[in-house]
Amino acid sequence: MIERTGTGLSFAKRMYAPRAIGTGLGFFCVMIGIAPLQPGGWVWALLLAHGFVWPHLAFQIARVSAQPYKTEQRNLVVDGFAGGCWAGVMGLNPLPSVIILSMIAMDKIAAGGWPLFMKTVLAQGVGIALGLWLFAPPLFPATTQAQMLACLPILLIYPMAIGMICYQVTVQLGQHKRALARLSQTDSLTGLRNHGAWQELLLREFARCRASTGSSCLALIDVDHFKQINDRHGHQVGDNILRVISATLSLHLRKHDPAARYGGDEFCVMLPDTTPGQAREVLERLRLAVEAFRDPALPHLNLSLSIGIAPYHAGITDAQAWLHAADMALYAAKRAGRNCIVLAPQASEPA
Repeated sequence: MIERTGTGLSFAKRMYAPRAIGTGLGFFCVMIGIAPLQPGGWVWALLLAHGFVWPHLAFQIARVSAQPYKTEQRNLVVDGFAGGCWAGVMGLNPLPSVIILSMIAMDKIAAGGWPLFMKTVLAQGVGIALGLWLFAPPLFPATTQAQMLACLPILLIYPMAIGMICYQVTVQLGQHKRALARLSQTDSLTGLRNHGAWQELLLREFARCRASTGSSCLALIDVDHFKQINDRHGHQVGDNILRVISATLSLHLRKHDPAARYGGDEFCVMLPDTTPGQAREVLERLRLAVEAFRDPALPHLNLSLSIGIAPYHAGITDAQAWLHAADMALYAAKRAGRNCIVLAPQASEPA
């Protein structure tokens, strides 16, 4: 069931269009190729069915299958077998046979690489032998001008269709890659940056501050008595509180102030090009907003934040020292009674 709703069905959908285009265009190649042999009506009916019914039937077979990927792989081998049969019926007429067989091989390589290609070549060989045995046509008849003209559409259109499908797959893979990259940097609970992404951002901002004369601040934020909230009300309530805090961060911080969940109930905020006074003002609004929050389901639950701010200064030797300064300011806020903001001392101030 997982395969049916996932990559297997997606694979069958991806093969649907090139099969429909290929068999539809191939119909005219084969029609002109076998016309001189004056085959019976059942052969024409079979050719019509293969050209215009089989693509839709193959997709439905894969769609209702419990294993659509494997079923579609078998359908692709059947494509090769059918193409070989028609090449045999034509007596291996050079131009239409080569075009049909090569076009079939082209999309099989694109769909399944060399393993599928080898299976297809084997199926084509069996099909050719069967077509030659059943109809015993003249071998390698000369290709007429009409047959050449009938082959031009598939020669021009089909490679373009395969190229467009490969391009679409490449675009989708690029989108998936970017989405995975975002997920790898995002905390699944809060939607903020995660610890690893924050460390990269901290290193970049530290390097930028060292190279410029601007003022930036780093803040660590802790939810007061969060363990007690978890123990008293359960982890589901605790998780909801973390979501509330992250939403409040996004709402009250400026657009260019990135935030992250650093771990547990601790959050980090970077305030680029911000003075200590401006940083305190921004984070005070955040602290007041969290303090005023009330959960209708838990009206007696009060939330508060302890916040430590560390402005960048020339005395900070590396990014970890900057983070440590913010951490010490946070602990000072907790020792001061929590629900407050403490600013780390500047290089010129006594510790």
